[in-house]
Amino acid sequence: MATERTTARATVNGATDSDLFLRDFRSLSRIGETPGGGVDRQAATTADAQSRAWFTALLSQYGFAVEVDAIGNVFGLLEWNPGAPYVLVGSHLDSQPLAGKFDGAYGVAAALHAGRRLASDHAPGHPPKYNLAMVDWFNEEGSRFAPSMMGSSVYTGKMTASDALATRDPDGVTVAQALTAIGHTGTGSGPVPAACAEIHIEQGRSLEDSGTTIGLVHSCWAAEKFTVTVHGEQAHTGSTVIADRRDAVLGASRLVVLLRELADRYPAGVLHTSVGQFTVLPNSPVVVARRVDLTMDLRSADEEVLAEAKQLLENGIKLIEDEVDVRIEVRGAHAWGVRPYPAAGVDLARECADGLGFTSRPVHTLAGHDSVNMNDVVPTVMLFVPSVEGVSHNEGEYTSDADLCAGVDVLTEVVRRLCDGALDDTR
Repeated sequence: MATERTTARATVNGATDSDLFLRDFRSLSRIGETPGGGVDRQAATTADAQSRAWFTALLSQYGFAVEVDAIGNVFGLLEWNPGAPYVLVGSHLDSQPLAGKFDGAYGVAAALHAGRRLASDHAPGHPPKYNLAMVDWFNEEGSRFAPSMMGSSVYTGKMTASDALATRDPDGVTVAQALTAIGHTGTGSGPVPAACAEIHIEQGRSLEDSGTTIGLVHSCWAAEKFTVTVHGEQAHTGSTVIADRRDAVLGASRLVVLLRELADRYPAGVLHTSVGQFTVLPNSPVVVARRVDLTMDLRSADEEVLAEAKQLLENGIKLIEDEVDVRIEVRGAHAWGVRPYPAAGVDLARECADGLGFTSRPVHTLAGHDSVNMNDVVPTVMLFVPSVEGVSHNEGEYTSDADLCAGVDVLTEVVRRLCDGALDDTR
Protein backbone atom coordinates (compact mmCIF):
# COMPACT_ATOMS: atom_id res chain seq x y z
CA MET A 1 0.00 0.00 0.00
CA ALA A 2 0.98 3.65 -0.27
CA THR A 3 3.87 4.97 1.75
CA GLU A 4 3.56 8.37 3.36
CA ARG A 5 4.60 9.96 0.05
CA THR A 6 2.11 12.67 -0.88
CA THR A 7 1.79 15.16 -3.69
CA ALA A 8 4.68 17.56 -3.16
CA ARG A 9 3.36 20.53 -5.13
CA ALA A 10 2.78 23.48 -2.79
CA THR A 11 -0.53 25.26 -3.27
CA VAL A 12 -1.95 27.65 -0.66
CA ASN A 13 0.33 29.06 2.06
CA GLY A 14 2.73 26.18 1.58
CA ALA A 15 0.06 23.47 1.95
CA THR A 16 0.25 20.57 -0.47
CA ASP A 17 -2.64 19.20 -2.50
CA SER A 18 -2.82 16.32 -0.04
CA ASP A 19 -2.91 18.70 2.93
CA LEU A 20 -5.89 20.52 1.39
CA PHE A 21 -7.69 17.28 0.60
CA LEU A 22 -7.25 15.90 4.12
CA ARG A 23 -8.38 19.20 5.63
CA ASP A 24 -11.60 19.17 3.62
CA PHE A 25 -12.23 15.47 4.12
CA ARG A 26 -11.89 15.80 7.89
CA SER A 27 -14.32 18.71 7.96
CA LEU A 28 -16.80 16.54 6.02
CA SER A 29 -16.25 13.66 8.45
CA ARG A 30 -17.49 15.77 11.34
CA ILE A 31 -20.94 16.21 9.73
CA GLY A 32 -23.39 13.73 11.23
CA GLU A 33 -20.65 12.27 13.43
CA THR A 34 -21.77 9.53 15.83
CA PRO A 35 -20.46 8.82 19.35
CA GLY A 36 -18.91 5.62 17.97
CA GLY A 37 -16.71 7.56 15.56
CA GLY A 38 -18.74 7.05 12.40
CA VAL A 39 -21.45 9.10 10.71
CA ASP A 40 -25.22 8.90 10.24
CA ARG A 41 -26.24 10.86 7.13
CA GLN A 42 -29.19 9.03 5.60
CA ALA A 43 -30.61 10.51 2.42
CA ALA A 44 -32.37 13.88 2.72
CA THR A 45 -31.95 14.10 6.49
CA THR A 46 -30.57 17.18 8.23
CA ALA A 47 -27.08 15.66 8.32
CA ASP A 48 -27.24 14.85 4.61
CA ALA A 49 -28.35 18.43 3.93
CA GLN A 50 -25.36 19.70 5.91
CA SER A 51 -22.97 17.51 3.91
CA ARG A 52 -24.51 18.78 0.66
CA ALA A 53 -24.06 22.35 1.90
CA TRP A 54 -20.40 21.49 2.58
CA PHE A 55 -20.07 20.24 -1.00
CA THR A 56 -21.80 23.18 -2.69
CA ALA A 57 -19.85 25.73 -0.62
CA LEU A 58 -16.53 24.21 -1.65
CA LEU A 59 -17.63 23.87 -5.26
CA SER A 60 -18.33 27.60 -5.30
CA GLN A 61 -15.09 28.37 -3.46
CA TYR A 62 -13.09 26.37 -6.01
CA GLY A 63 -14.81 28.04 -8.96
CA PHE A 64 -17.44 25.55 -10.13
CA ALA A 65 -21.05 26.30 -11.06
CA VAL A 66 -23.59 24.32 -9.03
CA GLU A 67 -26.63 22.55 -10.48
CA VAL A 68 -29.18 20.31 -8.75
CA ASP A 69 -31.43 18.07 -10.81
CA ALA A 70 -34.99 16.87 -10.18
CA ILE A 71 -33.97 13.92 -7.98
CA GLY A 72 -31.47 15.90 -5.94
CA ASN A 73 -28.18 14.95 -7.59
CA VAL A 74 -25.71 17.80 -7.03
CA PHE A 75 -23.30 18.69 -9.84
CA GLY A 76 -20.30 21.03 -9.81
CA LEU A 77 -19.67 22.13 -13.39
CA LEU A 78 -16.47 23.35 -15.03
CA GLU A 79 -16.98 24.35 -18.67
CA TRP A 80 -13.77 24.48 -20.67
CA ASN A 81 -15.34 23.79 -24.05
CA PRO A 82 -18.83 25.32 -24.46
CA GLY A 83 -21.36 22.82 -25.76
CA ALA A 84 -19.16 19.75 -25.19
CA PRO A 85 -20.30 16.84 -22.98
CA TYR A 86 -18.91 16.29 -19.50
CA VAL A 87 -16.74 13.75 -17.72
CA LEU A 88 -18.60 12.96 -14.49
CA VAL A 89 -16.57 12.11 -11.38
CA GLY A 90 -17.94 11.54 -7.90
CA SER A 91 -19.80 9.26 -5.53
CA HIS A 92 -22.31 9.88 -2.70
CA LEU A 93 -22.48 11.73 0.62
CA ASP A 94 -25.42 9.83 2.16
CA SER A 95 -24.67 6.97 4.52
CA GLN A 96 -26.16 3.97 6.21
CA PRO A 97 -27.31 4.38 9.83
CA LEU A 98 -24.33 4.29 12.23
CA ALA A 99 -21.95 3.99 9.28
CA GLY A 100 -18.29 4.75 8.59
CA LYS A 101 -16.84 8.06 7.45
CA PHE A 102 -15.29 6.80 4.21
CA ASP A 103 -17.98 4.98 2.21
CA GLY A 104 -19.09 7.28 -0.61
CA ALA A 105 -17.92 10.46 1.10
CA TYR A 106 -14.30 9.78 0.20
CA GLY A 107 -15.25 9.52 -3.47
CA VAL A 108 -17.01 12.89 -3.44
CA ALA A 109 -14.14 14.63 -1.62
CA ALA A 110 -11.62 13.00 -3.97
CA ALA A 111 -13.61 14.13 -7.01
CA LEU A 112 -13.80 17.66 -5.64
CA HIS A 113 -10.03 17.84 -5.24
CA ALA A 114 -9.30 16.15 -8.55
CA GLY A 115 -11.45 18.86 -10.14
CA ARG A 116 -9.72 21.61 -8.16
CA ARG A 117 -6.31 20.40 -9.33
CA LEU A 118 -7.36 20.06 -12.96
CA ALA A 119 -8.95 23.52 -12.97
CA SER A 120 -5.71 25.07 -11.77
CA ASP A 121 -3.51 22.93 -14.05
CA HIS A 122 -5.35 23.73 -17.26
CA ALA A 123 -3.26 25.67 -19.75
CA PRO A 124 -5.14 28.72 -21.15
CA GLY A 125 -5.93 28.42 -24.84
CA HIS A 126 -5.72 24.62 -24.90
CA PRO A 127 -9.03 23.34 -23.53
CA PRO A 128 -9.64 19.61 -23.00
CA LYS A 129 -12.06 17.88 -25.33
CA TYR A 130 -14.67 17.43 -22.60
CA ASN A 131 -15.88 19.52 -19.70
CA LEU A 132 -15.81 18.33 -16.10
CA ALA A 133 -18.58 17.67 -13.56
CA MET A 134 -18.15 16.63 -9.93
CA VAL A 135 -21.22 14.88 -8.55
CA ASP A 136 -22.88 13.81 -5.31
CA TRP A 137 -25.40 11.15 -6.35
CA PHE A 138 -28.61 11.22 -4.29
CA ASN A 139 -29.54 8.24 -2.10
CA GLU A 140 -26.92 5.74 -3.20
CA GLU A 141 -27.29 3.76 0.01
CA GLY A 142 -31.04 3.15 -0.10
CA SER A 143 -31.30 2.91 3.69
CA ARG A 144 -34.09 5.46 4.05
CA PHE A 145 -35.59 5.25 0.55
CA ALA A 146 -35.43 2.06 -1.55
CA PRO A 147 -34.00 1.22 -3.98
CA SER A 148 -30.36 2.07 -3.61
CA MET A 149 -28.44 3.99 -6.30
CA MET A 150 -31.59 6.05 -6.85
CA GLY A 151 -30.02 9.29 -8.09
CA SER A 152 -27.86 7.62 -10.72
CA SER A 153 -30.77 5.35 -11.73
CA VAL A 154 -32.88 8.40 -12.54
CA TYR A 155 -29.97 10.15 -14.29
CA THR A 156 -29.35 7.10 -16.52
CA GLY A 157 -33.04 6.55 -17.28
CA LYS A 158 -33.47 3.31 -15.35
CA MET A 159 -36.02 4.90 -13.05
CA THR A 160 -38.32 7.83 -13.69
CA ALA A 161 -37.99 10.93 -11.57
CA SER A 162 -41.71 10.79 -10.78
CA ASP A 163 -41.45 7.24 -9.42
CA ALA A 164 -38.37 8.12 -7.38
CA LEU A 165 -39.95 11.28 -5.97
CA ALA A 166 -43.06 9.33 -4.94
CA THR A 167 -41.05 6.71 -3.00
CA ARG A 168 -41.82 6.72 0.72
CA ASP A 169 -39.62 6.05 3.71
CA PRO A 170 -40.84 3.86 6.63
CA ASP A 171 -42.54 6.90 8.16
CA GLY A 172 -44.49 7.64 4.97
CA VAL A 173 -42.42 10.68 3.91
CA THR A 174 -41.87 10.85 0.16
CA VAL A 175 -38.56 11.68 -1.49
CA ALA A 176 -40.17 14.83 -2.89
CA GLN A 177 -41.24 15.95 0.58
CA ALA A 178 -37.84 15.16 2.07
CA LEU A 179 -35.93 17.03 -0.64
CA THR A 180 -38.24 20.01 -0.27
CA ALA A 181 -37.69 20.00 3.49
CA ILE A 182 -33.90 20.31 3.05
CA GLY A 183 -34.13 22.77 0.15
CA HIS A 184 -32.70 20.46 -2.49
CA THR A 185 -35.48 20.14 -5.03
CA GLY A 186 -33.69 20.99 -8.26
CA THR A 187 -34.82 22.05 -11.69
CA GLY A 188 -31.77 21.02 -13.74
CA SER A 189 -31.44 17.89 -15.82
CA GLY A 190 -27.74 17.30 -15.23
CA PRO A 191 -24.89 17.53 -17.74
CA VAL A 192 -24.66 15.38 -20.87
CA PRO A 193 -22.09 12.67 -20.06
CA ALA A 194 -19.08 11.62 -22.13
CA ALA A 195 -17.36 9.37 -19.55
CA CYS A 196 -17.39 8.69 -15.82
CA ALA A 197 -14.98 7.89 -13.00
CA GLU A 198 -15.57 6.93 -9.38
CA ILE A 199 -13.18 6.10 -6.55
CA HIS A 200 -14.29 4.26 -3.42
CA ILE A 201 -12.96 2.34 -0.48
CA GLU A 202 -12.78 -1.35 -1.36
CA GLN A 203 -15.12 -2.60 1.41
CA GLY A 204 -13.15 -5.83 1.31
CA ARG A 205 -9.73 -7.23 2.17
CA SER A 206 -8.07 -8.07 -1.13
CA LEU A 207 -6.02 -4.87 -1.49
CA GLU A 208 -4.88 -4.89 2.14
CA ASP A 209 -4.08 -8.61 2.05
CA SER A 210 -1.99 -8.22 -1.11
CA GLY A 211 -0.31 -4.97 -0.04
CA THR A 212 -1.76 -3.13 -3.05
CA THR A 213 -2.60 0.58 -3.15
CA ILE A 214 -5.04 0.88 -6.07
CA GLY A 215 -7.78 -1.54 -7.09
CA LEU A 216 -8.68 -1.54 -10.78
CA VAL A 217 -12.32 -2.60 -10.91
CA HIS A 218 -12.86 -4.75 -13.99
CA SER A 219 -16.34 -6.13 -13.28
CA CYS A 220 -19.22 -6.02 -10.82
CA TRP A 221 -21.01 -9.00 -9.32
CA ALA A 222 -24.59 -9.67 -10.31
CA ALA A 223 -27.24 -9.01 -7.68
CA GLU A 224 -30.91 -9.73 -7.02
CA LYS A 225 -32.65 -7.76 -4.27
CA PHE A 226 -36.15 -8.41 -2.97
CA THR A 227 -38.64 -6.83 -0.61
CA VAL A 228 -40.59 -9.45 1.33
CA THR A 229 -43.71 -9.52 3.48
CA VAL A 230 -44.41 -12.50 5.70
CA HIS A 231 -48.12 -12.64 6.52
CA GLY A 232 -49.20 -14.46 9.68
CA GLU A 233 -52.00 -14.04 12.20
CA GLN A 234 -51.91 -11.97 15.37
CA ALA A 235 -52.41 -13.96 18.57
CA HIS A 236 -51.63 -14.10 22.29
CA THR A 237 -48.15 -15.44 23.07
CA GLY A 238 -49.35 -17.18 26.22
CA SER A 239 -52.79 -18.57 25.57
CA THR A 240 -52.71 -19.45 21.88
CA VAL A 241 -52.00 -23.14 21.30
CA ILE A 242 -48.71 -23.64 19.43
CA ALA A 243 -50.41 -25.72 16.73
CA ASP A 244 -52.83 -22.86 16.04
CA ARG A 245 -50.20 -20.19 15.57
CA ARG A 246 -49.32 -18.55 12.27
CA ASP A 247 -46.22 -16.70 13.47
CA ALA A 248 -44.81 -14.20 10.97
CA VAL A 249 -41.59 -13.85 12.98
CA LEU A 250 -41.06 -17.61 12.81
CA GLY A 251 -41.55 -17.52 9.03
CA ALA A 252 -39.14 -14.59 8.70
CA SER A 253 -36.59 -16.39 10.90
CA ARG A 254 -36.79 -19.43 8.68
CA LEU A 255 -36.04 -17.15 5.71
CA VAL A 256 -32.89 -15.89 7.45
CA VAL A 257 -31.69 -19.47 7.91
CA LEU A 258 -32.64 -20.42 4.35
CA LEU A 259 -30.58 -17.57 2.87
CA ARG A 260 -27.52 -18.58 4.89
CA GLU A 261 -27.95 -22.22 3.91
CA LEU A 262 -28.05 -21.19 0.26
CA ALA A 263 -24.71 -19.40 0.61
CA ASP A 264 -23.22 -22.44 2.37
CA ARG A 265 -24.20 -24.76 -0.51
CA TYR A 266 -21.47 -23.24 -2.67
CA PRO A 267 -17.71 -22.91 -2.20
CA ALA A 268 -16.70 -19.95 -0.05
CA GLY A 269 -17.02 -16.64 -1.88
CA VAL A 270 -19.19 -17.91 -4.75
CA LEU A 271 -22.56 -16.72 -3.44
CA HIS A 272 -23.30 -13.99 -0.90
CA THR A 273 -26.76 -13.81 0.67
CA SER A 274 -28.34 -11.58 3.29
CA VAL A 275 -31.57 -10.69 5.05
CA GLY A 276 -32.08 -7.31 6.72
CA GLN A 277 -34.31 -4.40 7.73
CA PHE A 278 -36.93 -6.26 9.76
CA THR A 279 -40.16 -4.41 10.54
CA VAL A 280 -42.46 -6.37 12.85
CA LEU A 281 -46.17 -5.71 13.33
CA PRO A 282 -47.42 -5.14 15.98
CA ASN A 283 -44.01 -5.66 17.66
CA SER A 284 -45.39 -6.29 21.14
CA PRO A 285 -43.77 -8.61 23.72
CA VAL A 286 -47.03 -10.55 24.27
CA VAL A 287 -48.29 -10.79 20.70
CA VAL A 288 -47.55 -13.36 18.00
CA ALA A 289 -46.69 -11.14 15.03
CA ARG A 290 -49.16 -10.78 12.21
CA ARG A 291 -46.62 -9.38 9.73
CA VAL A 292 -42.90 -8.97 9.10
CA ASP A 293 -41.44 -6.83 6.30
CA LEU A 294 -37.82 -7.49 5.36
CA THR A 295 -35.32 -7.35 2.53
CA MET A 296 -33.30 -10.15 0.94
CA ASP A 297 -30.42 -10.11 -1.50
CA LEU A 298 -28.37 -12.61 -3.49
CA ARG A 299 -25.03 -11.74 -5.13
CA SER A 300 -22.54 -13.66 -7.25
CA ALA A 301 -19.97 -13.21 -9.98
CA ASP A 302 -21.60 -16.17 -11.76
CA GLU A 303 -25.05 -15.46 -13.19
CA GLU A 304 -25.82 -19.19 -13.50
CA VAL A 305 -25.15 -19.62 -9.79
CA LEU A 306 -27.39 -16.65 -9.07
CA ALA A 307 -30.22 -18.09 -11.19
CA GLU A 308 -29.88 -21.50 -9.52
CA ALA A 309 -29.88 -19.91 -6.06
CA LYS A 310 -32.97 -17.89 -6.92
CA GLN A 311 -34.81 -21.08 -7.90
CA LEU A 312 -33.69 -22.82 -4.70
CA LEU A 313 -34.93 -19.80 -2.77
CA GLU A 314 -38.35 -20.01 -4.41
CA ASN A 315 -38.57 -23.72 -3.57
CA GLY A 316 -37.53 -23.08 0.01
CA ILE A 317 -40.11 -20.33 0.44
CA LYS A 318 -42.89 -22.72 -0.56
CA LEU A 319 -41.71 -25.18 2.09
CA ILE A 320 -41.64 -22.49 4.76
CA GLU A 321 -45.19 -21.42 3.86
CA ASP A 322 -46.43 -25.00 4.24
CA GLU A 323 -44.52 -25.83 7.41
CA VAL A 324 -45.11 -22.57 9.32
CA ASP A 325 -48.58 -21.80 7.91
CA VAL A 326 -47.71 -18.29 6.74
CA ARG A 327 -47.97 -16.54 3.38
CA ILE A 328 -44.76 -15.03 1.98
CA GLU A 329 -45.07 -12.27 -0.59
CA VAL A 330 -41.87 -11.57 -2.55
CA ARG A 331 -41.38 -8.56 -4.80
CA GLY A 332 -38.33 -7.89 -6.94
CA ALA A 333 -36.79 -4.59 -5.86
CA HIS A 334 -33.53 -4.09 -7.71
CA ALA A 335 -31.30 -6.25 -9.88
CA TRP A 336 -28.30 -6.08 -12.18
CA GLY A 337 -26.14 -8.59 -14.01
CA VAL A 338 -22.40 -9.15 -14.18
CA ARG A 339 -21.09 -6.08 -15.97
CA PRO A 340 -17.49 -5.66 -17.08
CA TYR A 341 -15.98 -2.20 -17.02
CA PRO A 342 -14.16 -1.24 -20.25
CA ALA A 343 -10.83 -3.05 -20.50
CA ALA A 344 -9.32 0.12 -21.96
CA GLY A 345 -10.38 1.98 -18.83
CA VAL A 346 -8.74 -0.62 -16.60
CA ASP A 347 -5.55 -0.31 -18.67
CA LEU A 348 -5.74 3.48 -18.47
CA ALA A 349 -6.05 3.39 -14.68
CA ARG A 350 -3.15 0.94 -14.43
CA GLU A 351 -0.96 3.26 -16.52
CA CYS A 352 -1.86 6.19 -14.27
CA ALA A 353 -1.05 4.22 -11.11
CA ASP A 354 2.22 2.95 -12.60
CA GLY A 355 3.21 6.44 -13.66
CA LEU A 356 2.71 7.72 -10.11
CA GLY A 357 4.61 4.82 -8.56
CA PHE A 358 1.63 3.04 -6.95
CA THR A 359 0.95 -0.69 -7.04
CA SER A 360 -2.35 -1.84 -8.55
CA ARG A 361 -4.28 -5.01 -9.31
CA PRO A 362 -7.59 -5.95 -10.99
CA VAL A 363 -10.51 -6.51 -8.59
CA HIS A 364 -14.24 -7.17 -8.69
CA THR A 365 -16.75 -4.96 -6.94
CA LEU A 366 -19.14 -7.12 -4.93
CA ALA A 367 -21.17 -4.08 -3.84
CA GLY A 368 -23.25 -1.91 -6.10
CA HIS A 369 -22.05 1.62 -6.87
CA ASP A 370 -23.35 4.51 -8.95
CA SER A 371 -20.62 3.71 -11.47
CA VAL A 372 -22.45 0.43 -12.16
CA ASN A 373 -25.33 2.49 -13.57
CA MET A 374 -23.05 4.90 -15.39
CA ASN A 375 -21.09 2.03 -16.93
CA ASP A 376 -24.21 1.15 -18.92
CA VAL A 377 -24.30 4.51 -20.69
CA VAL A 378 -20.72 5.85 -21.01
CA PRO A 379 -17.16 4.50 -20.67
CA THR A 380 -16.56 4.29 -16.92
CA VAL A 381 -13.51 3.78 -14.70
CA MET A 382 -13.90 2.51 -11.13
CA LEU A 383 -11.03 2.64 -8.63
CA PHE A 384 -10.64 1.28 -5.10
CA VAL A 385 -8.32 2.11 -2.21
CA PRO A 386 -7.77 -0.35 0.65
CA SER A 387 -10.16 -0.81 3.57
CA VAL A 388 -8.46 -1.85 6.80
CA GLU A 389 -9.65 -5.40 7.63
CA GLY A 390 -12.37 -5.01 5.01
CA VAL A 391 -14.66 -3.24 7.50
CA SER A 392 -17.55 -1.30 5.91
CA HIS A 393 -21.06 -0.10 6.76
CA ASN A 394 -19.63 0.10 10.27
CA GLU A 395 -18.39 2.95 12.45
CA GLY A 396 -14.97 1.27 12.54
CA GLU A 397 -14.43 1.72 8.78
CA TYR A 398 -10.91 3.07 8.11
CA THR A 399 -8.47 3.84 5.30
CA SER A 400 -5.08 5.43 5.95
CA ASP A 401 -4.28 9.00 4.93
CA ALA A 402 -1.53 7.75 2.63
CA ASP A 403 -3.93 5.48 0.73
CA LEU A 404 -6.61 8.17 0.56
CA CYS A 405 -4.14 10.65 -0.93
CA ALA A 406 -2.71 8.10 -3.35
CA GLY A 407 -6.23 7.48 -4.61
CA VAL A 408 -6.79 11.20 -5.22
CA ASP A 409 -3.52 11.37 -7.17
CA VAL A 410 -4.51 8.45 -9.42
CA LEU A 411 -8.09 9.67 -9.85
CA THR A 412 -6.84 13.10 -10.89
CA GLU A 413 -4.67 11.63 -13.63
CA VAL A 414 -7.45 9.29 -14.82
CA VAL A 415 -9.92 12.17 -15.06
CA ARG A 416 -7.35 14.33 -16.85
CA ARG A 417 -7.05 11.68 -19.56
CA LEU A 418 -10.80 11.09 -19.74
CA CYS A 419 -11.30 14.82 -20.34
CA ASP A 420 -8.87 14.52 -23.25
CA GLY A 421 -10.98 11.72 -24.77
CA ALA A 422 -8.82 8.73 -23.78
CA LEU A 423 -11.76 6.27 -23.92
CA ASP A 424 -13.56 7.63 -26.95
CA ASP A 425 -12.94 4.48 -28.98
CA THR A 426 -14.24 2.02 -26.37
CA ARG A 427 -17.92 2.19 -27.41
